[in-house]
Amino acid sequence: MIVVAAFLLALLFGAGLIVSGMTDPARVLGFLDVAGAWDPSLAFVMGGAVVVAAPLFLLAGRRAKPVLGQAFEGAERSKIDLRLVGGAALFGIGWGLAGLCPGPALVVLGLAPQAAWPFVVSMIAGLALGRAFNGASARATPARADVSAA
Repeated sequence: MIVVAAFLLALLFGAGLIVSGMTDPARVLGFLDVAGAWDPSLAFVMGGAVVVAAPLFLLAGRRAKPVLGQAFEGAERSKIDLRLVGGAALFGIGWGLAGLCPGPALVVLGLAPQAAWPFVVSMIAGLALGRAFNGASARATPARADVSAA
């Protein structure tokens, strides 16, 4: 059941990306070009997403467990540090250069593979480098005792 729900929600997400224009790099780059020919249409897409998602997040927060899961999973980290800011900057630079971010890139890969494969291959390489870096930094950092359990 969870796999079917995930598949249907992924289809809905992909359809929303297509309808909203988030899969069109020219539209995304137009939105990011605030000093030139700015296209504000994606601001309405983002605003619409917030209007739909905010009440659902509030509703989910009142539940003891998710509808299709055993427990809610929180973020591993909550601290804003150089690593988070650097990762966000790299994400933004890639988004600004390519006009795509990972979700829309995977949708475009299904619609026009010749246009998206360089981005997707680079994205996978970046994920592998990030995992290798995280693994190396985790091995170099001494483990700390979990004081929250005490």
